[in-house]
Amino acid sequence: MAARSDDAVVIEVDGHEVRLSHPGKLVFPDAGLTKRDLVDYYLAVADGALRGAGGRPMVLKRFVKGIDREAFFQKRVPEQHPDFIDTATLHYASGTEAEETVVRDRAGLAWVVNLGCIDLNPHPVRVEDLDHPDELRVDLDPMPGVEWSQIVDTAFIAREVLAEHGLVAWPKTSGSRGMHLNVRIEPRWSYPELRLAAEALAREVADRAPGLATARWWKEERGETVFVDFNQNAKDRTVASAYSVRPLPDARVSTPLDWDEVRTARPEDFTVTTVLRRFAERGDPAAGIDDAAGSLDGLLALAERLGPAEKPPRGADASGRRTSTMPLIELARTETKPEALAALEEWRTRHPSAAAALHPADVLVDGMRGASSLWYRVRVNLQHVPEGERPPQEPLIADYDPWAGRRPG
Repeated sequence: MAARSDDAVVIEVDGHEVRLSHPGKLVFPDAGLTKRDLVDYYLAVADGALRGAGGRPMVLKRFVKGIDREAFFQKRVPEQHPDFIDTATLHYASGTEAEETVVRDRAGLAWVVNLGCIDLNPHPVRVEDLDHPDELRVDLDPMPGVEWSQIVDTAFIAREVLAEHGLVAWPKTSGSRGMHLNVRIEPRWSYPELRLAAEALAREVADRAPGLATARWWKEERGETVFVDFNQNAKDRTVASAYSVRPLPDARVSTPLDWDEVRTARPEDFTVTTVLRRFAERGDPAAGIDDAAGSLDGLLALAERLGPAEKPPRGADASGRRTSTMPLIELARTETKPEALAALEEWRTRHPSAAAALHPADVLVDGMRGASSLWYRVRVNLQHVPEGERPPQEPLIADYDPWAGRRPG
């Protein structure tokens, strides 16, 4: 390891030199983890991390200002990148294209972490075939108020449905509140077919577990259920892959599990510190995933039997926009989540009776993808507030415009 005068070091990783700027920078203050600690973590679990992200184009989610500030999303590979970083040009549904980063080895992992990437966000395709995904991703996303046991029950039902249709589910914690099931598939189907198969799975799980799980796309209609998020299989979507460190104070990790530990495991059990020990002792529970590629034919046949999914009603103003069936009001649009939560508290102070009647799932704080980073929309569903006591739609408490300065003209 060689020192540099600009508070940088150069480390050798499998014959490649990787420059680390500010290796002593504290990335996770509560956990006491530096940038160098994060690099060392990814090098130690590289076999598992590359199984999930290696050879796939990825969006660089860069936390250059720390985990308590919003990341910015970088699709295009930095112009100055080392020769051990591969690239692939992806064509997006919007008509644009981007030459994206592809990591293939341990040196590549160290390089992206140095850029400020904490988690890895690959597309479900490999460089060799960018038009045909080889992974179906089941994101079990709990609404507020949902306990871990409900997520687990939903996971086992999804596993059962997948198995009935010839597919193997590999569970992992999301690294936040939910759970992911990764399913390897043969790269023979298009993105629309993949999403259709995932939607059929979600609908079948919801039908088997009413009140437990839902396939309803519109958040205000889900109640306190686990949303089986089929839209993570749409083109352009990425999901934090296996062994990704998540930007939470305890340095939590999205960790592959064996099915026999799913009921007893808890997301908070898996941090950089504990996963390092776990990986050294037992390796990767998902080590066999690439040998279990299956067919989407069964789920696509299920989709045909189920018929088209119910579509939401459209407004009468000729805009074509969806009309919610719920009494929604919007409170704020903000640049950061703390600002969003502050706006919510201000509304609660203004309307204490209505606020007291809300259920956890009635509060909708959504991270929305902007041009290069997230912004936040705050809404409340007044379904549990007596109709005569519902506050009206008021001027937004905050009205951040994520597109300001970016619109033509």
